[in-house]
Amino acid sequence: MALHQGSLAILENNVGISDAVLLDPMTEDVFIQNLKQRYQHNQIYTYIGTVVVSVNPYKTTNLYTPSIIEEYRSRNIYELPPHIYAITDEAYRSMRDRHLDQCIIISGESGAGKTEASKVIMQYVAEVSGKGENIDTVKEQLLQSNPVLEAFGNAKTNKNDNSSRFGKYMDIEFDFKGDPIGGVITNYLLEKSRVAVQLPGERNFHIFYQLLQGAKLSTLESLKLTREIEDYNVLRCEGNADVATMNDQENFDTVMHGMEVIGFSSEEKTSLFQLIASILKLGNIEFSHRGNDDGTDGCDLSNTAALDDTAALLGCPSADLSVALTQRTVEVRGEKVKRDLSVNDGMYARDALCKAVYSRMFSWLVARINDSIKVTSGMRTEVMGVLDIYGFEVFEQNSFEQFIINYCNEKLQQIFIELTLKEEQEEYIKEGIEWLHIEYFNNAVICDLIEKSNIGILALLDEECLRPGNPTDLTFLEKLNHACQNHLHYENKALKKCQNDKTLAHGTFRLKHYAGNVTYKVDGFLDKNNDLLFRHLSQAMYQCKHCLMKGLFPEGNPSQKSLKRPATAGSQFKISVTELMKNLLSKNPNYIRCIKPNGSKSANDFDENLVRHQVRYLGLMENVRVKRAGYAFRQIYLQFLYRYKMLAGPTWPRWAGKPKEGVKILLEAQKVPEDEYAFGKTKLFIRNPKTLFDMEEKRRQHMHVLATSIQSVYKGWKQKTLYVLMRKSQIIISARFRGYWGQKVYKKTKQATLVLQCFARGWKARALLKKLKREKLEIESANVIRKFYLGWKVRNEYQPKFRRIAGPKISRFFVIALRKKYLLDLKTKLPSLSPINDEWPDCPKRFQSASDQLKVMYHAWRCRKYRRKFSEAEKYKMKEKLMASELFKDKKEGYARTVPQPFRGDYQNLLANAKWKKLLSQKPEDNHIVFADVVQKVHRANGKSVEQLLVMSSQNLIVIEHHTMMVKYRIPVSHISAMSVSPHTDKIIVFHIQKHENGDGLSKKGDFVCVCEHTIELVSKTSLLIKNLTDRLPEVHIAPMFKAQFGKSEVQLSFKNGLTENVPGGVKIVRKKHTMDILYNSPTQQTSSGS
Repeated sequence: MALHQGSLAILENNVGISDAVLLDPMTEDVFIQNLKQRYQHNQIYTYIGTVVVSVNPYKTTNLYTPSIIEEYRSRNIYELPPHIYAITDEAYRSMRDRHLDQCIIISGESGAGKTEASKVIMQYVAEVSGKGENIDTVKEQLLQSNPVLEAFGNAKTNKNDNSSRFGKYMDIEFDFKGDPIGGVITNYLLEKSRVAVQLPGERNFHIFYQLLQGAKLSTLESLKLTREIEDYNVLRCEGNADVATMNDQENFDTVMHGMEVIGFSSEEKTSLFQLIASILKLGNIEFSHRGNDDGTDGCDLSNTAALDDTAALLGCPSADLSVALTQRTVEVRGEKVKRDLSVNDGMYARDALCKAVYSRMFSWLVARINDSIKVTSGMRTEVMGVLDIYGFEVFEQNSFEQFIINYCNEKLQQIFIELTLKEEQEEYIKEGIEWLHIEYFNNAVICDLIEKSNIGILALLDEECLRPGNPTDLTFLEKLNHACQNHLHYENKALKKCQNDKTLAHGTFRLKHYAGNVTYKVDGFLDKNNDLLFRHLSQAMYQCKHCLMKGLFPEGNPSQKSLKRPATAGSQFKISVTELMKNLLSKNPNYIRCIKPNGSKSANDFDENLVRHQVRYLGLMENVRVKRAGYAFRQIYLQFLYRYKMLAGPTWPRWAGKPKEGVKILLEAQKVPEDEYAFGKTKLFIRNPKTLFDMEEKRRQHMHVLATSIQSVYKGWKQKTLYVLMRKSQIIISARFRGYWGQKVYKKTKQATLVLQCFARGWKARALLKKLKREKLEIESANVIRKFYLGWKVRNEYQPKFRRIAGPKISRFFVIALRKKYLLDLKTKLPSLSPINDEWPDCPKRFQSASDQLKVMYHAWRCRKYRRKFSEAEKYKMKEKLMASELFKDKKEGYARTVPQPFRGDYQNLLANAKWKKLLSQKPEDNHIVFADVVQKVHRANGKSVEQLLVMSSQNLIVIEHHTMMVKYRIPVSHISAMSVSPHTDKIIVFHIQKHENGDGLSKKGDFVCVCEHTIELVSKTSLLIKNLTDRLPEVHIAPMFKAQFGKSEVQLSFKNGLTENVPGGVKIVRKKHTMDILYNSPTQQTSSGS
C-alpha cells in the first residue's frame, strides 16, 4: 500500500473507490466488484463513511509495520488510504483530546478476521500511547491477555483455524494523558458444548492440544497425561487434529509467557492445568448397562483407571465421584431418594460436568485477568472499548446457539442504524443543512419478537422450561405457533400462510432477520436453555479439595442449600446483551465490518456469492444508502480549496480571502449546478458523486499542465544552479591552485634560506667556541700557577711553626671526619622498625663498640615504640608471654612450640554456656575468666585421673564436674603458694596450697594435681594473676623430681620416660606409699612407636 501526504489521499493511487459512499451507480454488484478489485490488489480496507470494511487476505501483508503506524499517527481519517489504524487513531484522539469514551465494534462471521482486527487495534494503541515502566507493564499485560484467552476460548472450526468461540468486550482505561492504566474484559456465551463433542474436521479448544504438545514430560506425568491425542475421547474427531497454520508447542510457550506477564502464580497455573487434565480424564470414563432388580436401568463404570486419575486431580475420593456419575439424589416431599442413572443419563451427567467445569474455569480465568489489569487508583479515566463478537450465523442446521448469536447481532444492527442516523442528523444540524428523512429497515420488530417480556420467544422458552408436567421441544414449538402466528417475521409449517412451503421441515420455525431468513430446529432448545447441572454433581465438586472447586461450584455448599431454580441461559444472555447495549450507547461507536472472501481460507480467491451473502447480512448496502442520503460527500472548505484551487484562475496559486468564498468561485468556474451542492458552516456538501469525480478528472488533466510548468521552471533552475555551481567551482579551483603554487615556491625559498643560515651560524659558532676555549685555558693555567705559588708561599711562611704538631692534628681531623661519615651513612642504612629484625649495618673495626651500643639503643627504642601501639589487653597478653618466657625458656621441653601460638584462655566458650551463667549469678566475682579447659584431675590417693572442668577466674581456681556443671572445689588464687612442673613433655601441674590452721577441708586435702593440655599457658597466667593480687611472684619449680603435700603425708613425684600404652592425658601415674611415679612418652618414642 502506498502512503501519501496531503489531503483527500483516498482518491489517489488507489484501485477502485476507497469510500463506497462515492460509488456511482450505487448497486450491490458495483459494491462487490469494487471490493473484489481492491482485494486483488492487496487493498483489503474500504470505507463506508467512517465504517471500515475489512476483507481477510489469508496471508501475511506489510500493512502493520511501525513505519506505517507512524504514518497514520495523529492524521485525519481521510488523509491516507483506508486502514484499521485510521479509525483507531480517530477514536483514540477523540477519547484523549475531547474526553469522549469510545468503542470499536468488530463484526463478521467466523473466519472473517475479527480476532486479528482486535489485535491490530491493541497493537496500534500500545504503539502510539506514552512510554514508561508502569505504562509498558500495563500495555504488556493487555497485549498478553489475548494469547491466553485465545488458548482457552478459541478452536479450529471448518471455517476458521483460530475461531473465537466466545464473545469478548474489552474496556481499555486511559489516564488524562492518554496512557493505558488498566482494563476490564467481559466474556459472552462460551461454546461449552465443544468440550464434549465437535463436528467432523473440527477440534476442541486450543489449550488441550497445547498442553499435551508443549508441556514438559515431568508436568504431563504429574497431571497423569500422555502426549498422544488419540488417548482422550474428548479430543478424538473425524479428521486431522494438526493445524498447518498453528504450532501448538510454540503457542503453549506463548501462553505460559502471557500468564507470567499477567501475574499468574505457579500454583494458579498448576490448578488450571489440573482442571484441564481432569476434563480429559473425565471424558475417558465409560459406562456399561446394569439391570436392577426392580426392573429399572442402572449403569456401572467400565474403566476405573480414568475415574481414579480424575478423582486424584480433583482431590476427591474415587467412590464419591463414581456415585455422583452413576446415581442421582432426588428430594420427594422432604425425603431424599437415590435413583440409578441409565447409561444415557450417566453419559449426559459426565458431559454436563465436563462442560460445567470448563465454562466456569474460563469465567474464573477472565476474572483473574481482570484482577491483574484493573485500575487500582481512584483517578478519573477515559475508556476505549473493543467488541469482538460472533457474526450472524446461518448453517444448514441452526439450533439454540445460532438463535442466541443472531439475536445479539439483531441488537447490534439496531444500535448501528440508530447511531449512524443520529450521527448523520447531528452533522446536518451542526452544519445548518436541512435534514432529509431516510427510509431504512427498522429491525426493532424482530428484536421485540425475540426479547419482549411475556410474549417474546425467550420469555415463552423460559415459561415452557418452568412449566410443570413433561414439557418438550415440540410443546414449545406449539406455544410459539400460538403466540406468534400473526407476526410477519415468524413462519412455521403449522401456520396457514406456510403450509405450502416445502422448505420448512417439521420441528422447525423461521425468522425473517434483517440479514435474511434463518430456519431454526427446536430440537435441544429446552435442554440448552435450562443448562442444568445435577445438584448432586455440584455438591460432589464442592467437596473436592482442589483449590478452585469451591469457588467454581458455590451452589454445592450444603450450608447454603437453595431450592431456587437458576436463571436460564437465554435470560442470562438477554441480561448480558442489554448491559452490553447500554454500555455501547454510552460511548461513541466506531465500526469494523469483517468479510471472509472464500470458504477455503486461501489467498487471492474472491467468492462473489459468499461475499454477497455477508454484505447482505452485515447490512453494508443499507449503511451506504444511509450515508448517501441527502449528500454523498462532504469536505472542510480549506481542504477542498487546497485540492482543487488550480481549476480556477482567481484561486490559483494562492487564495487570500475566506475559504468558503474561494470554494464558491471554484464551483462557479466549473459551472456546477447549484442544486448539486450546499454550503454548511464549515463544510461543503456535494449531492452526487459524479460531480466530485468530474472535478477530480479535470484536476488530473490540469495537473499535466501544472507538471509541465513545474518541469520547465525546475529545468531552468537546475541549469542555472549547475552554471553557478560550476563557476564557483572554477574560482575555488583557481584560488586553490594559486595558493598551492605560492606555498610550494615559498617552501623552496625558505628551505634554501635556512640552509644558508645554518652554515653561517655554524661558522660563527665554531669561531666563537675556539676563542672561548683559548680564554678558558689561559684562565685555568693562571689559576694553577697562582695556586702553586700561594702554596709555596704559605709553606715557606708557616713551615717553622707547625712541623712538630701537624701529624696529630691531621690524624684527629681524619678520625672526626670518619666518625661523621660513619654516623651519616648509618642514618640511611638503619634496619626496619620490626623488633624481630636482627639485621644491623656493618661498621669499621675502629667503631665496633660504638656500633654495638647503638644497636642495643636502637633495638630498645624500636621495642618501646612497638609496645606503645598495644592496647591494654594486648599488653597483658604480652606480659603473659613474657612470663612464660621467663619461667620456661630453656627449662621445659616443648616450650618453643608454644611461643607462636596465642593464649586463648577460655577454650570451652563458657560465656555462651547457660549453666555457667547460672553459676555466675551466685558468684558474680568469677565473671572474668582467665583460663577454662577440660583437664584430667589426678586422685591423690591412687593416682587415677578423672575428667573435670578447670576454670580460673580473677579470684578463684574452680574445679567443676564437666557434664553437670556442679562445683567440686573453689580455691582462692591467693592460697596458691607455688606450682611445680617437670622439664619433660608431660603435662602434669601441681598447685601447692597454703596450709592454714583450722582451715577448710580443701586445704586439709593438700596440693592439687592435674594433667592439662595447656600447661605452660596455665602456669604463666596463674603466676601473673597471683603477682597482680598479692604483689609477689609464686615459686615455680621445674625439676624432674619434686615433693607434694597430700593431706598429712608428703609424697615425692618422679617422672620417668617409657610409657608404651595409650592413656588419657598421655601420662600414667602409679601411687605408692610416699612416692608417685609418672610415666610419660617422649617425642622420640612417639615417633619410633609410630614408625
